[in-house]
Amino acid sequence: MSKTLNLIKSNASNPKVWIVAGITVAGIIVVAETSRRRRRKAMIIKREYFGAFLERFELDPFPQPPSPAAKLPLSGLTFAIKDIFDVNGYITGFGNPDWQRTHEPADKTAVVITALLKNGAKCVGKTVMDELGFGITGENRHYGTPTNLNMPSNIPGRSSSGSAVVVAAELVDFALGTDTIGCLRIPASFCGILGFRPSYGAVSTLGLLPNAQSLDAIGWFARDPSILHRVGHVLLQLKAVEPKRARHLVFADDLFQLSKVPKQKTVYVVSKAIEKLSGFQPPEHINFCQYIASNVPSLKEILLFRYEFKTNHEEWVKGVKPRLGSEISHRVLAAINTRYENMKLLYKVRTEMQAALQSLLKDDGILVIPTIADPPLKLNSKKEYSTEFHDRACVLSSIASMSGGCQVSVPLGKDGSCPISVSFVAYHGADKFLLDTVLDICASLQEQISIASNSAPLPEVNGNMDASELLKEKGNAAFKGKQWNKAVKYYSEAIKLNGKNAMYYNNRAAAYLELECFQQAEEDCSKAISLDKKNVKAYMRRGKARESLLCYKEALEDFKHALVLEPQNKVANLAEKRLRKLIC
Repeated sequence: MSKTLNLIKSNASNPKVWIVAGITVAGIIVVAETSRRRRRKAMIIKREYFGAFLERFELDPFPQPPSPAAKLPLSGLTFAIKDIFDVNGYITGFGNPDWQRTHEPADKTAVVITALLKNGAKCVGKTVMDELGFGITGENRHYGTPTNLNMPSNIPGRSSSGSAVVVAAELVDFALGTDTIGCLRIPASFCGILGFRPSYGAVSTLGLLPNAQSLDAIGWFARDPSILHRVGHVLLQLKAVEPKRARHLVFADDLFQLSKVPKQKTVYVVSKAIEKLSGFQPPEHINFCQYIASNVPSLKEILLFRYEFKTNHEEWVKGVKPRLGSEISHRVLAAINTRYENMKLLYKVRTEMQAALQSLLKDDGILVIPTIADPPLKLNSKKEYSTEFHDRACVLSSIASMSGGCQVSVPLGKDGSCPISVSFVAYHGADKFLLDTVLDICASLQEQISIASNSAPLPEVNGNMDASELLKEKGNAAFKGKQWNKAVKYYSEAIKLNGKNAMYYNNRAAAYLELECFQQAEEDCSKAISLDKKNVKAYMRRGKARESLLCYKEALEDFKHALVLEPQNKVANLAEKRLRKLIC
């Protein structure tokens, strides 16, 4: 502008100079006005769409096939995409204005977006993400933080938070995000919606900015399980129909101890939901951390994400020196400045984790874990608290990430004002099995969530005692009060939560004996013995039940087993003598 003024002063009488100056000034005004309008448009988008949309545009679906061909599977559905996917003619911004400034518009559209358009869905814009996909909260200092509609003063989740918010706000039917270590599953939990991370490599990542390519997976959010299922069939290219398999839920009891949500609203709800559904076997309960420690000997701190981020983006970070939020800057610099001497070990952990999960779950197993241990942090929380939050979140999120398995976060209502969820994890390649399970169980889950929300909480006997143990204690109290039917009811509830505890069957057998239900008592004792071969009480009670059923030879064998285990057992000794006389 100063050069233009000097030109006018030195050539004030020349009309051509005035024309040039006028054009220059007009150009500056136009540029300034254009910039002002863009900023105003961005502010309007932010206000209207809960701060979740970065840019609105429309990519129309491919034409419908002519009649009588069937409608495209995603016809009529709208979706949004995280600012990490390429769209022809648009700059992929990676959540940071310096990245956007230093890159050209994409010349192709990501394969995953094209697949959705081909199947009838319409894309309506890009969503806000954490800078460079490296945040742990979903906050963005440049574009603002998408609003968590359930808890507006709290964070919406990790880097796919914008996509989660547009789904939760019913602005689209579904949205694409990415998941490296919880980037999609955690915002799904905090926003109270479904979030699916597929098996590693199951969905093409062509046209996706890489973060850590050995861990990155393209996933999607939805409110409706049927839409989650339909999108999955398109992106995973699944067969429409496959034979149904039995399902076996495995609860990671030690991981639920990390969660601050009462088990009555998680483990108990899921256990009750599968009771009346066909095809579900009795659940199993395990200590998952012990299992992994003994089956993944190479397990070390998870550094693979940092290593691959450094490989992909070190040159750009050092060359551009981008302006980053304080938390993002700290984490990015830590990744760039860290040295790695034995990368083969990190990749070995992946192989061992995949084998361990496959061995645990086999063909019909689904691991049940909390999606996240903590409630969402307050916005702008201190770094120290965020670090603790991150570490606990990493324990849960790394299971699917490091094993390459698939995982779905399923909402289970609220604990106070905070959305809660559980996650179902299946082995690598079991995506259809997992999607079908969610579709089959969701209606029953909603019914149990409603019941749990209107029920009085189970009494807290011990902070570390799980729901099945609480029910057993209630059964014991009822038994001592000679309320045999009530005792049976409580023991039965405990068995539904944990079908691998011999004591629960044994105690219920005792109640059945008091009710003179000898057949049921015999069956429970047999189950207890199958779980614990040295259970003296089970042999004693089965012997009593069989004697009452006039099966004297079988009863005699039970009392003999009891005497082998406890040679000084007077009751077993008298019973053996009595039965020998009856048989003779």
